[in-house]
Amino acid sequence: MRSTICKGPFVAILLVIGVLFTPSAGQSQEFLTEIPRTPEGTPDLTGVWQALNNAHWNIEPHSADYPVLAELGAQFAIPPSQGVVEGGEIPYLPEALAQRDENFANRLGNDPEAKCYRGGIPRSTYMPYPFQILQNTDNVIMVYQFATALRNIFVGGTREAPIDSWLGWSNGNWEGDTFVVDVTGVNGLTWMDRAGNFTSLNARIQERFTLMGPNHIQYEATITDPTIYSRPWTIGMPLYRRVESDFQFLEFKCVPFSEEILYGHLRKPPED
Repeated sequence: MRSTICKGPFVAILLVIGVLFTPSAGQSQEFLTEIPRTPEGTPDLTGVWQALNNAHWNIEPHSADYPVLAELGAQFAIPPSQGVVEGGEIPYLPEALAQRDENFANRLGNDPEAKCYRGGIPRSTYMPYPFQILQNTDNVIMVYQFATALRNIFVGGTREAPIDSWLGWSNGNWEGDTFVVDVTGVNGLTWMDRAGNFTSLNARIQERFTLMGPNHIQYEATITDPTIYSRPWTIGMPLYRRVESDFQFLEFKCVPFSEEILYGHLRKPPED
């Protein structure tokens, strides 16, 4: 009897909502998905973006786990995640898999993030911090909050990297509405997450940024490196625009926080 009484008003409410949010005949639904464009007609990626997932802990699927220091209790415990790797598993060669496991075992002191080194590609995209995109016809600039890192993507560029670096060398081109970035010249010192997944200096990375609507980018990165993987493999995730009216892109200068882990062993013992 109770469900019969509630059912009528509930259905009526749904009908009203349906009427209010159903476009009238001939009305386009493009306003729901229309993407902003530059005067040249390419999608406008300008804005502040952020990934909302747990890939920075581990890009592969994983269950909840203890923090790196048990004394932290639930603080910095590893949250579970379905992962962002297509197929669920990185196709490491046996030697590289052993290196990944060693990285994980020694992550407290060896993770480049702990030392305030630049996050590298693709890790910088899904670290738990916002990053800003600035765009014109010749360049796409990405400014990452962590370590105040700056990346220049050369639109239409063909040059190879003059030197290896943390963020590599990026050449970008538009393929329809997708911005495709080829990254070379990485230094092989970066990790892809706090679980120790890594790339070598032979890696070639292709990123794809597809604006799905005003506030969403579909991000993909395909990593090719036959020296440590048995085949190319891909990660994918949405990126979300920060839309707060009072949002400010602030600096995160992490160098002072890394001095102990980098140089603490050089400190003179206290005198009696």
